[in-house]
Formats: sequence, structure tokens, C-alpha cells
Amino acid sequence: MLRVTLAQLRAHGARVLASCLTIVIAVGFVVATLSLNATAKAAVLQGVGAQFVASDVVVTPSDPYAEDQPLTALEPVVAALPGVAAVAGDLSTSVEVRLPDRTGATSAQARSVGSPGTLRWQHVSSGRLPQDADEIAVSDRVDVAPGTRIALTYYPVGDDASGSPEPVTQQVTVVGTVDLAGDPRAGLVPTVFGTDEAVTAWGAGSPDRLRVAASPGTDLAALLDRIAAVAPATVTVTTGEQAAQDVADSFTGDAQSLTSVLLAFGAIAVLVAGLVIANTFAVLLAQRTRELALLRCVGADRGQIGRSVLGEAFVVGLLASIVGVLAGSGLARAVAGLAGRVDSPVPLTDVVLPPSAVLAGLVLGTVVTVLAALAPARAATRVAPLAALRPLSTAPVRSRAGVVRLVLGLVVTVPATAAMVVLAAGGQLLGALVAGALSFLGFLLLAQHLVPALVALAGRPFRRLGGVPARLAAGNSLRNPRRTAATATALVIGVTLTTAMVVGTSSTRVSALRAMDAGYPTDVVATASQPWGSDVVAAVRGVDGVAGLALVENLDLTTADGSLNLTVDAVDPAAAGAVVRSQQRSPLPRAGQIVLPATLGAGLSDGDTLALQVLDDAGAPSGAAVPFTVRVAPDSQSPAVITQADAQRLRSDLEPTGAWIRLADGDTGAQAAATDRISEALAQVLPSSDVQGIASLRNSLDQLLTTMLLIVTGLLAVAVVIALIGVGNTLALSVVERRQESGLLRALGLTRGQLRAVLAWEALLVAGVAAVLGVVLGTGYGLAGTASVLSAEMPVVLAVPWGQVGGIVVVAALAGVLASVLPARRAARTPPVAAIAD
Repeated sequence: MLRVTLAQLRAHGARVLASCLTIVIAVGFVVATLSLNATAKAAVLQGVGAQFVASDVVVTPSDPYAEDQPLTALEPVVAALPGVAAVAGDLSTSVEVRLPDRTGATSAQARSVGSPGTLRWQHVSSGRLPQDADEIAVSDRVDVAPGTRIALTYYPVGDDASGSPEPVTQQVTVVGTVDLAGDPRAGLVPTVFGTDEAVTAWGAGSPDRLRVAASPGTDLAALLDRIAAVAPATVTVTTGEQAAQDVADSFTGDAQSLTSVLLAFGAIAVLVAGLVIANTFAVLLAQRTRELALLRCVGADRGQIGRSVLGEAFVVGLLASIVGVLAGSGLARAVAGLAGRVDSPVPLTDVVLPPSAVLAGLVLGTVVTVLAALAPARAATRVAPLAALRPLSTAPVRSRAGVVRLVLGLVVTVPATAAMVVLAAGGQLLGALVAGALSFLGFLLLAQHLVPALVALAGRPFRRLGGVPARLAAGNSLRNPRRTAATATALVIGVTLTTAMVVGTSSTRVSALRAMDAGYPTDVVATASQPWGSDVVAAVRGVDGVAGLALVENLDLTTADGSLNLTVDAVDPAAAGAVVRSQQRSPLPRAGQIVLPATLGAGLSDGDTLALQVLDDAGAPSGAAVPFTVRVAPDSQSPAVITQADAQRLRSDLEPTGAWIRLADGDTGAQAAATDRISEALAQVLPSSDVQGIASLRNSLDQLLTTMLLIVTGLLAVAVVIALIGVGNTLALSVVERRQESGLLRALGLTRGQLRAVLAWEALLVAGVAAVLGVVLGTGYGLAGTASVLSAEMPVVLAVPWGQVGGIVVVAALAGVLASVLPARRAARTPPVAAIAD
């Protein structure tokens, strides 16, 4: 039988090619999805946590704002431990730079480059890193060519009588550009890099963190324990990999949830691709019923027939899976190349093909193909040889088997759908995914009853559209409900997957964008140590791209018992409400209220009363205590906020020293340019001002979101191609089964064109019903998938892109008609006498 199996593969190349193509596309889809998911995760981690890539251990202070930081004293202690090859203390401070093409100074963050070695993480795109105190490297955001001389102003640490050291201006030379591509934080503020000595002179104090490289062969767990043993309780010791992941999570925030979305869609793709393969391969094996029966007649027993079919399925599945893995890898590189052409903060340059993706593709294609062959092989071997030489008659829908499928379908679909809704609303991804898979399997059991009923309903007006061919097509579509259901199911699967992804990605995008507005409600935050007069306000309002401004007063408060000190922003709620983009996480206060982030309001809850006093310039409580009603903002990262009217009750001589600024809506470049213009305008009237372009970070996260969704969108057409092959196979089988019927119609006077029209109208009717049904199912599954991933972190917004959904319906219907072309040509070219004689 092995020789017979191999001979069957050689003799029926076209049939094998059709099944192989389906497996190749499905496996390629899965491998590309898993590969691009791993690539996107690696790119985000590499960009945001670049400084931790070469670090084995990272030591950070538990409270980075505490006055006494232990890292300076801890650094030599860690360096002397066994197994430590190198230690780098990362330094940072704020400086101002006067760029050649700008009239004022620009606030920038200065960071140390450390000593040469494995812990130096900066990669230069041009020039080199600084080596002397009067040299700096800049980020791409600064956009200054190497060799340029610029002025850098800093405030050195000092204890003069006023407590405010005089600024020092130093001429420095730009010697290189550091590549920060892939880090969404790069657009927040410009960054300059200097030597450790220079950054210390510019005002840096204790290191922000210690990064440790282990000696070769050192046990990492043991090294962690040794460092933790000598470190005080006020620091956190973790691995470099975990530190990179923590930084990525903290800065990408809600956009990081897209990783889970992609994984969920990848799992759905595996399931649906398996269903498509099973459906298509079952149809192809059904075409061999007579052939298998003939083998029975010449002496093959049931076991040999079964092993032959399964052996063929194994060979086809394995070979096609190997090709599918290669195709998926190529597809991932093509999509990454396409994403690399757009302006994205996450360059997908190094495509990652994890071994798990290769193994998943091989196992998926091979195992599913073999499983798909089980049912047809069993059906063929259970028929008597002589009877099997005739076409198998399918059981009617109302038979005992049909009733069992109906009852089983209802028993599976109803509770599984209810469970999916409940679990998705509760943010239970794994449970919702399992329930959704069971729900869809239940629908497939109901398809033999549901699809013919819908086709019959749609066929009533359909008969009037195309004359005789349309009437014959409507009748033919109901003559064999099982065949109609099989044809429609192949397309329903593809359309459901496509719609689920379109609706899911659209809803994810809208939900995440609103969450980002909530997490970063203010476009630009500007502060200064001097009051903002009318000239400063006029200068900012006059900047092109500024849409609104709300002045902010700042004061230090303490509780009556001295247990809690607060730095509070005071705003006019009406003015601030017109500036912030969302109050979901950071609500604005009402009169008599104080809005506290959860980090400051530990132990407090909404409605509690907090009596506060103002701290004078010497840091002592002053004036009468004023009671405030607490409102806790659980997810807010902003400082405490009160109204300006309440601030005046605490201290009547307050003046605004900052502003929340809203930029005009636009792309990332336009808003970044507006932020730069604000910095220049303020530098001319308030040289000590600090401008933080929060909009740049938010827009970078938006671009990250767009890039990751582009990965999914680039794969949507694959599901339609798979469905098209399935529809073509089922229509081809339908033509074979109706060969005599088609010959009789031709003999009665139906022309070749009319016969082709009958099949085209039938395909359009069935495909149209399948497309609409798939859109309905896909919308529900897409929303459920999005909710299961995001509902625990943010409100989920249903966003149905009606244009794309309508396009899916049209494309699916046309795909069904296209799939009928070759079978229709074959039927029309067969002479009537030859068809009837068969």
C-alpha cells in the first residue's frame, strides 16, 4: 500500500497541489503571525530597554525621589563582589542647550555614556561618543550634525546664600548622534550624552541605577543573592531582562496590551486555519470515494485503505507544512519591510523566527491534515466495495444524524457563547478564547441547518434578478443542503476571521487611543521658577500650533498632623477642562476637593476629609488648616490637584509658575515642531523654563499601535485566500456530483453561457449569505476578543469600520463567483451526451 500511496500522490498532482496550497497558506499565516509578534516584542524591548540589554543585574532605588540615595556608596561594594565583571552607574540631569537654528534655549536631558565596555549601550548613527568634558553626543531628536559647537547651560550643585546656584554656560562640541529609534520616550525631551565627569559637573547627583555585568560562567541567581545581601532595603535588585521589561511596560502602558491582542488573534488564526484545512481536505478526499472503493474491490482491506489515506495525508501535510514555514518566514520579512517604510518608532529590522513558530507550523499542518483525513477515510472504508463504486448519498438534514448534529450544536453553542461574553467582560483572555472556540465549533455543527434556511430566505427575491439561470441557481442551492452548507462554511470561516480581526483591531485602536489620552491628558507641560506674567502667556498663546492654555499655580502643603507632605498643582477647572484631552484617569477637582493619585492617597478613599496647611519658604506650616474632600484617581501619575480658588484660601500671594498647554490636532511631526516653538518662545522670556512635550510620547505610542496593527492588517487577505480555495474545492465537487444533471440541462436546451450563469448565480447566492453571516459572527468575536484583552485595563469601545466591513462582504461575494469560474467552464465544456452517459 505504500507504493499505492506514493503512486496516488504522483498520479493526482493537481489534487495534491490544491490541498497543499491550502496547508501552505494556513501554516504560513500562523508562522508569519507568530514571527511578527516576536519581532514586534523584541523591537519594543530593544528600543525602550536598550540600556539593559547587556546588563545581567540592575540595582535601582525603591524611592527615586528620596534625598538620601545609597547607590553612590553601594557601587564600589558591588564592584568588589565575586562574579562581577563591571559596574556602571547611570547619571542624568537637566540642562539647556542653545541650538543653531533656534533663537532660545531648549531644555534637554543629559545622560552619561559610562566607561567603554560591555555595559555601554549607546549606538551611534554618525560620529562617535564623547570622550572629553567639552564633548557631547545628541539624540536624533536634537537634529544637530557632528562638529557643531553649541552652548550648554547647567545649574551646578552648590550651597550659596540664596540656595539657588547661578547658571553656568559652557561651549561644547557635538561629536556624534545616538540612535534612539524604537524608544517612544525619545520624543519626550531632547537628550544629550556626556562623560560621567561632565554629567556630574552639570548637576547629576547619585546614580539613577547601577547596571552590573557578570563574569563568564557566573551563576546569575547566586550573583543576585550576593548583591541583595550587601544592598540596603531601600533598593531593588533584579535581572537586566526583567528591568528592560519593566521599563517597556511602564512607558508603553496600554499599547503593550496589543501584544496580548496579537497572541489572541494568532491563537484564533491557528484554530480557524485548522478548520479550513479540515474542511478542504475532507472535500478533496470525498472526491476519491470511487477510487478507494475500487481498491477495496481488488483486494485491499479496510485497514490498508485507512492507512493509505492517512499516510498520504501525513506526507502531504508534512511537505506542505515545511513549505508553509518557509513561506511564513518570507511573509514576515515582507510585512516587516513594508512597516519599515512608514514613519514608525519601532523599526522591524531584525525579523525573529522563534523555534516555537517553526514547531507550531509543522505540527499544525501535519497533525490537522491527518485529523482531517480521519472522517472521510473512515466513511470510505465502511462502505461495501460494490456499493461504494456509486456516489455516496449524504444523509438528509432531517435524518437521525442531522437531528443529533442540531441538538449537539445547540448544546455547545448556547452555553459557550454565554460563557464567552461573561469571560470577555471580565477580562479572562484564556477562558474567553476557549469559550469562543467552542462557540464557533458549535456554530459549524448548526451550519447544515442554519445556512440552507438563510439561503432559502435570500433566494426568494434572488429568483427575480437573473431570469431562468437565477431561478435554477436558487433551486439548486437547496437541493442538497449539506453541499450548500459545506460550500458556505468554507467562506464563513474566512470572513469570520477577517471581520473579527478588522473589528478587533479597530476597537483596540480606538480603545487604546482613548486610554492613552487618559494616561497622558496634557499635550505640553511648561514650568518655571519665576511667575508667568501676561507677556509670557501672550508669547505662548502666539505660538503657531497652540490651541489652548491653562495656567497652573504650585504650592507645598502638609497635613495638620505633619504625616503627609504634598506638592500640589492648582488650576482653574474651567480653563483646564478645555485643555486636557481626558479626565478619565485624572479628573479635575471641584471646589473643596483635592484629587490625589493612588500613590499619594494610600489609605484614603473617596469622600475622606484631609485638613491641609501651606508650607512657607522655610518649610514650616503656616496659616490655618483648610479641610478638603479627597477624590482618589487610581491610575493617575499626575501630582495632587486643587482648584485655584482653594489655593488662594491657603496662600493669597500665589502666582502661576507653569501651564498646561493643548496643541492643535495634527501628526507627530507637527506637534513636535510646535513643542519646539513653545520651548523657544519661553526661553526668550523665561530662560529657566522647562517644557515637556507629553504629546510626543503619546504620538509615539500611537505610532507603535499603528505599526503593530499594520502587522495584523497585512495578514487579513490570507484568510480570504484560504476561504477562496475552500469554496473552489467545494464548488468543484458540486460540479462533479451534478455532471449528469448538467448534461441533462444542456440536452434540454440550456446554453453553455446559461449553464455557467447558473453556477455563478448559485455561487453568488451562497457566498453572499456566507459573507453576511461571517460579518455578523466576526463582529461579535472581534469585540469579545478585544474585551477579553483590554477590559481589565481600560474601557472597551466598539468601533466597527463600516467601509471595511462592507468591502469584506463585496469581496467575499465576488470571491465566491470567482471560485465558480473554473468548475463552471469544466461543466460547460463537457458534451451533453458524455455527461448523461456517465
